[in-house]
Amino acid sequence: MASIIRPATPNEALRVNELFLEMLDTIHPGKVHTGYDSGDLDRYFNGGEDRLFVAENEGKVVAFLALEVHREEMTFTYVDDFAVTNAFRGQGIGHALMAAAEDYTRSLDIPIISLHVEKHNTGARRLYDSLGYTLYEDQNTRLLLTKEV
Repeated sequence: MASIIRPATPNEALRVNELFLEMLDTIHPGKVHTGYDSGDLDRYFNGGEDRLFVAENEGKVVAFLALEVHREEMTFTYVDDFAVTNAFRGQGIGHALMAAAEDYTRSLDIPIISLHVEKHNTGARRLYDSLGYTLYEDQNTRLLLTKEV
């Protein structure tokens, strides 16, 4: 069954936190991670421009992408957090979530989407490369990538 990409609801915050912890454990194995603090995800449900997208498969949230809107000196969106549970990787869910983020960015007439990726996270780097993201800045252990949408 194909996954459904949609905005998250507040009652899915706990599941999003579980996926966030899984992502942190994958990127930084052996470290103790606490996840989101209480209220950290509220900004996605308060009617503002920031969005939290989820991928639902057979009624269960299996991935999420948190997108921040920045309207400062430079206007852009930023993929803050992004995780696909291990069992669902390689099935196009990451591509679909990124497409949703890019579509939303375009709908706001924002020209650039950006994100950070850990240098050692080769799977994520392959995904972003395949989607046309390019290096904006090398920041020691991670890379800042951007794409014009």
